[in-house]
Amino acid sequence: MKYDAQSDLYICNNHRKLIPTAIIYRKSASGYKSEVTVYECETCDKCTYKVKCTKAKGNRKMQVPKTFVKKREISYKNITTEFGTKLRMNRSIKVEGAFGVLKSDYEFNRFLTRGKNSVKTEFILLCFRYNINKLHSKIQNEGTHKHLHELKPAV
Repeated sequence: MKYDAQSDLYICNNHRKLIPTAIIYRKSASGYKSEVTVYECETCDKCTYKVKCTKAKGNRKMQVPKTFVKKREISYKNITTEFGTKLRMNRSIKVEGAFGVLKSDYEFNRFLTRGKNSVKTEFILLCFRYNINKLHSKIQNEGTHKHLHELKPAV
């Protein structure tokens, strides 16, 4: 669906308008508060696209978290730049290797504890061990100020 930012409405494939009807405030388990705008179509009567568009008996409704959409657009712009592409390439190389080291070198096959908090604590300790070993190795090899690929300054 196409979004018209000036009028704050969506236009469906049948050129009908979805206008904002409500704002819902949600709070996640972690305490994050979000605002979700509910859009509803003017009318879906005799619409040829309704079967493909919605399973609702009434009009098509859509919930859009605007702040999330804005943050996603910013994130997408950041990762598609040349600098962002190099950072992603760098990260993909490093992360996969880290799990390989944990599983193979540290012989880590399963968590020894049960429960969300205990597993989280165990994993954090495992990460500390990995990072301290990695830092120690870099210090020994005088590689603390080197990158895998040259990074360009942000524009």
